[in-house]
Amino acid sequence: MDLVSLVIPAMDEEETIGECIRRARAVFEEMGIEGEVIVADSSGDATPEIAISLGAEVVRPEKLGYGNAYLAGFARARGRYIVMMDGDLTYDPADMPGFIRLLESGRADFVIGTRLKGQIEEGAMPALHRYLGNPLLTGILNLLFGAGISDAHSGMRAMTREALDRLHLRAGGMEFASEMVIEASRKGLSIEEVPITYHPRRGASKLRSFTDGWRHLRFMILYRPGPFLLLPGAVALVLGLALTLFVLRQEPASELRAHSLILGSMLLIIGYQTLLSGVYIAAFGKTYGVEGSGWIARILTSYHSLEKELLAGLAFLGGGVALGLDVVLRWRGAGYGSIQEMQESMMAMILVIIGIQTIFSAVFISLLLLKSGEVNGR
Repeated sequence: MDLVSLVIPAMDEEETIGECIRRARAVFEEMGIEGEVIVADSSGDATPEIAISLGAEVVRPEKLGYGNAYLAGFARARGRYIVMMDGDLTYDPADMPGFIRLLESGRADFVIGTRLKGQIEEGAMPALHRYLGNPLLTGILNLLFGAGISDAHSGMRAMTREALDRLHLRAGGMEFASEMVIEASRKGLSIEEVPITYHPRRGASKLRSFTDGWRHLRFMILYRPGPFLLLPGAVALVLGLALTLFVLRQEPASELRAHSLILGSMLLIIGYQTLLSGVYIAAFGKTYGVEGSGWIARILTSYHSLEKELLAGLAFLGGGVALGLDVVLRWRGAGYGSIQEMQESMMAMILVIIGIQTIFSAVFISLLLLKSGEVNGR
């Protein structure tokens, strides 16, 4: 059989790294395969010394982070099949044969160990992760990218060398786990799952539930800003515009006028800003190298023109300033007393805010797209 590389990220795992490596060696011997163990270590304890004494190759990532550790380990791996596993014995190297056989048979390019379809021992996974966080984030990932898996954040995985080369992985933090699945789905790799047992961790956990969860969600937003920002922003913008126009057509004495106009203005401004935020993310995605950010995002960034957007922003701003000056002149004509010009004042405010948003957004989006060569003068 071809060489198998086991890559283990480690940070202060001196209590478990030795047993993890010994179990992995035993699996290699039992299967009669040639295997190497690579420990991507950022420890301050005796973890690297223990790993080296057991014949593992130790690499030191230049930057901290889950993804950075794996990237450093992958760069050193020589095997045709690469297995990923944490060094805290939450995953058992004895489960490796199922992964390797799937890859060797050609049935899969990328294999993920599923804890939710396997066994989770008591105390191994917090209830928040097991019943809410992991299923929720996995469901969102499946919905957006069609991965069709049950455990998107499992730390035990395996892939062929060819699959790894196609993934072009870059994320440096915990979102690395999501990036792998997203890219595997987008590249059309064959993904299979293997039920595994998840064991309680020995030593203090390094997971940060809400921070790590946000990093995964944030990465999915980078790839698909449409459902998170573009569509909600467009809906709020349309509703706000419709309500504002409806109110402006009512009689001045209408009781609904003032409060409805404020609500419509608020929805319009919030919707416009949310929509722009989605365009920002889509533009950054192009710079980052994300190609599949969704058709709405592609249309909005493809037709970006700094000059036209600046002119549009200046037109909105100029209209708002002119309307505002008219209100001020009427106010002065009334001796700075009370006047009934709420409609004109609100419209002036809306136009000025949208104008300023458009101007600064045009400049910001142009800077984001500059590196990707998408800026044009249409």
